[in-house]
Amino acid sequence: MAGLLTPDITAKIGQANPTIHVEVTRRDIQKYAVSTGQTAKKYLDGDEAPPLFHFGYSMEILPPEKLRHDGIAEDKLIPPLPLKRVMAGSSDTVYHRPIRPGDKIKMTRRLKDIYEKEGKTGPLIFVVTEVVVESEDGEPILNETTSLIAR
Repeated sequence: MAGLLTPDITAKIGQANPTIHVEVTRRDIQKYAVSTGQTAKKYLDGDEAPPLFHFGYSMEILPPEKLRHDGIAEDKLIPPLPLKRVMAGSSDTVYHRPIRPGDKIKMTRRLKDIYEKEGKTGPLIFVVTEVVVESEDGEPILNETTSLIAR
């Protein structure tokens, strides 16, 4: 094993972004539905949010000059990694109930784990994040675990 994970990197495990609080509007749902090509009436009417609707709330809104060269905002939750080629890993979402207009939700994203493995072509670093979306009174709405892989 290459031993690329320093104590500074692993110390970030468990840290979270500030919780985001949002009141969902019918218009937000409709705009998301149209922009992602949804065809189900319940989404286009704004009665229920399509899958992955919550993702838009987690992204910081920045002018183009503040984005990285690849057009994505810097992810402040993930520490700088010694391996620079990054690709998407897995994504697992458990839906407890739909997001609906009028919902007051809170969303927290935390760094769940960082670990290293040896791949066929060299070391790999796996970064696992977890998003918890719930109502303001604590009712679970969804849990999402995603990973990215650096090589």
